Amino acid sequence: MAALIEAARAPDYPAEIVLILSNREDAPGLAFARDQGVRAVAIGTQRFGRDREAHERAINTELRNADVQIVCLAGYMRLLTPYLVGEWAGRMLNIHPSLLPKYPGLDTHKKVLEAGETIHGCTVHLVTEQMDEGPILAQAHVPVLPGDTEATLAARVLIEEHRVYPEALAKWAAQEHFKT
Repeated sequence: MAALIEAARAPDYPAEIVLILSNREDAPGLAFARDQGVRAVAIGTQRFGRDREAHERAINTELRNADVQIVCLAGYMRLLTPYLVGEWAGRMLNIHPSLLPKYPGLDTHKKVLEAGETIHGCTVHLVTEQMDEGPILAQAHVPVLPGDTEATLAARVLIEEHRVYPEALAKWAAQEHFKT
């Protein structure tokens, strides 16, 4: 999120960050966004109980009211229902810490180390109803070094996430069908 906000400050960047939205009221990114002058809203899950679609309808209303054109997920650790994915089909991006299609889901760095991989990285992809299976928009690679731990590997991947996500968003946002 911070990398996207920073990239969007450039006068020639083809996207503007108009809203940061979280499902957690205590998400540190909300305060960061506000400090950067970006509107930030939390729509907690508690009042919706187990009705995930109702929660996502509230999210969708907030996105529409802010005139959002593209949704970028960053650290949103909930599986989305077909409702929200369908509402934003072709306009919702996600960053994932692996070279998809390898290692979807959680614990990617651990899985890479356990498998003895020599290359790891991250993927920007379109969100579809299947977890981490949407069309790939961009990837960045990092070497797996001898002696790497989950933490050291994650730190190198995060550097690439901060580079590749703004680049992928810029390319996607610059497409003709997103111009107003």
